[in-house]
Amino acid sequence: MLTGLSVAHDAALRETYAGEWQGLTHDEIVARFGEQYSAWKRGEPVRRGGGELETEVADRAAPVILEHADKLPQDGTLVVVSHGGTIRTAIGRLLGLEPHHWESLGGVSNCSWSVLGQGARGWRLLEHNAGSLPEPVLGDDT
Repeated sequence: MLTGLSVAHDAALRETYAGEWQGLTHDEIVARFGEQYSAWKRGEPVRRGGGELETEVADRAAPVILEHADKLPQDGTLVVVSHGGTIRTAIGRLLGLEPHHWESLGGVSNCSWSVLGQGARGWRLLEHNAGSLPEPVLGDDT
């Protein structure tokens, strides 16, 4: 491994289970589950395709992040890798936002990241959906 650091896998950081929506395209979901999709887009708590509620995703993911963050040394860094929906709901929970406000965070694009830090009053969102590094990390780029 490049950093020499260990990697821990935790199933609680998996993506949202979307039941019958799993594997369908956007158009297929709208065609088959139109009202359910509309309710979800309005911000109503919906078990998409009979799957998980967003609050249930946050209930399983945020505690794992907190558990690992609590074990960090002073000024340590924790890197959490997951899927966009899980990241967004966990961030919303860590920031203390009400679930109907989580969507205001916007999605997290593939291979992008968010940065949170702890302040005097709890977690703070320092950077969100970032996607470019300021300088090359690997290689002999000139």
